[in-house]
Formats: sequence, C-alpha cells, structure tokens
Amino acid sequence: MNLNSPDILAKEMQSRLLENKALNLLDVREPVEFHTHNIGGINIPVNKLLKEIQQLPWQHSDEIIVICSTGIRSKTAQSILKQNGYLNARNLKGGLLAIEKLQSKL
Repeated sequence: MNLNSPDILAKEMQSRLLENKALNLLDVREPVEFHTHNIGGINIPVNKLLKEIQQLPWQHSDEIIVICSTGIRSKTAQSILKQNGYLNARNLKGGLLAIEKLQSKL
C-alpha cells in the first residue's frame, strides 16, 4: 500500500487501459460530461462526493484512480477521499485531456 499515493500520469493510465486491467475509477465530473465521454468507472460529481462517499464499493486500502477533465476537480476529490480514510487514492494528472493528447499522437 502506497501511503503517499502519487498522481498517476496519463502515459501509465493509458497503458493500464490498453492492458484491460481492472481499475477502480472514480469520475468526478458532472453527469452530462460523463455521459458525453468516459473511460468507465463510477460517476460521482466532486460536489456530491462527501455526501455519497459511503456508496463507494471499494475498500479503504484499494487503489482508486480519480479522474476529471483536467485533473483539478479530481485533485480535490483525492483530498476528500484521503480525509475519509481512502489511503491509496490517486489523481490522474492532466485528466482525460492528457489521455486524449496521448491518443492523438498514436
């Protein structure tokens, strides 16, 4: 278990997605954004996370990758998770835009 749980970079995230690994993804964008484009996971907007945190299906020790468009809302959500005992919450640095930039280079 990584107590520091550093951010996950888009390149690592992209390779894990391509390997079809089971990932615990928490998308903290608004539902309309999530339904327009997503890479899977559970959608709980960051402003509702604290109220709905008990609904998360994961253990407090599980790795949870928090995602949003640019990495700002997910950084906030990562802090909320850590304050509530989720020790291995990781923020997707640069968000989904960083992954889209990588894919456009392929």
